[in-house]
Amino acid sequence: MTPVSLPSPATAPSDEPRPASASPARVLVLNSGSSSVKYQLLDMRDHARLAVGLVERIGEETSRLKHTPAGGEAREQNRPIADHKVALEAVAEELAQDGLGLDSPELAAIGHRVVHGGLFFSQPTVIDDAVLTEIERLIPVAPLHNPANLTGIRTAQALRPDLPQVAVFDTAFHTTMPESAARYAIDVKTADEHRIRRYGFHGTSHAYVSRKTAELLGKEPEEVNVIVLHLGNGASASAVRGGVCVETSMGLTPLEGLVMGTRSGDVDPAVIFHLMRVGNMSADEIDVLLNKKSGLIGLCGDNDMREIRRRVDEGDQEAQLAFDIYIHRLKKYLGSYYAVLGRVDAVAFTAGVGENAAPVREAAVAGLEELGLAVDGELNSVRSDEARIISPEYARVAVAVVPTDEELEIAQQTYALVRNE
Repeated sequence: MTPVSLPSPATAPSDEPRPASASPARVLVLNSGSSSVKYQLLDMRDHARLAVGLVERIGEETSRLKHTPAGGEAREQNRPIADHKVALEAVAEELAQDGLGLDSPELAAIGHRVVHGGLFFSQPTVIDDAVLTEIERLIPVAPLHNPANLTGIRTAQALRPDLPQVAVFDTAFHTTMPESAARYAIDVKTADEHRIRRYGFHGTSHAYVSRKTAELLGKEPEEVNVIVLHLGNGASASAVRGGVCVETSMGLTPLEGLVMGTRSGDVDPAVIFHLMRVGNMSADEIDVLLNKKSGLIGLCGDNDMREIRRRVDEGDQEAQLAFDIYIHRLKKYLGSYYAVLGRVDAVAFTAGVGENAAPVREAAVAGLEELGLAVDGELNSVRSDEARIISPEYARVAVAVVPTDEELEIAQQTYALVRNE
């Protein structure tokens, strides 16, 4: 079960037609949640998406499967889907309808997003019984995610037991953090006994975006220091020195760090004891409060940045305060990661908010001109699916918008691994 070193994957699809190949070159990427399965089928010869889809509300009275083949019309099913086994069987049927079935000899592997890999898994790993056991052992530190990931893996194994299945871990990119960044200042024996340390998440996105940012600057990842701001409903920051993560904002769980859609981010740990003693709240109630009823939704009742900005523009003070708190925390992390890196070549915004909310990008770097950061208003206002620089030419530090592509990153890592087996 030794982690495998893999070569740096290619980053851009070719415009040339796909050549005929004797070896299989398709990868199915599965992201199994507690009640959903997201999937994409990619051809790794040119990174073409052959099909994308989502099964949601698994186990509910009415589930939904939406499947879109490349160049075709989306198909939708609304019916009961009892469990992940039934969901993946339905996905297999949809793919087969397009001539892309799981029995295709073109399918090289199935790549699985696994949220928590602990310290052991620092690279994508071919799944065997020992790997499954270790993922299961990590359930206490990822109770909402790893069980669902395991269900998806085992179901896919039952459908294609002969096919390589690869786990790509959200935490893997952050295993390079030095102990000074990864350790909490609590009793070492207690921390080690219960695996308490900072693991970080969104690693697949941070790896992809930091590498694409270096490419945007015309440099190798080893030459560039980048601060990546992954801003979606979940949000995290990372400091990447020469292609290697040295700090990230999420910790033992995805709760630590930035203000998020429904998560509080950083709070004084004593808030929890106070709520237990004074508010008579249980541990479970506090868990729900901090993870699902805090962040932007707790501050103003909305966790959609578009709606918050609409309310701000209309003079809504509650929405304005929520936005100001969100930006204040973002600036704190930007400044602290600048200090950690010492030299910053680029700040890259990514994910739903980072890619689409121009006011967030503008506000995040406003007043940081002494650090070499600035945003060009005209460039910042442009909406595009392409990676681009939005800072003026005179800025010492490039500010970039880099659309993330976690599915492609998982597919690349999966394919590189099985091709070299």
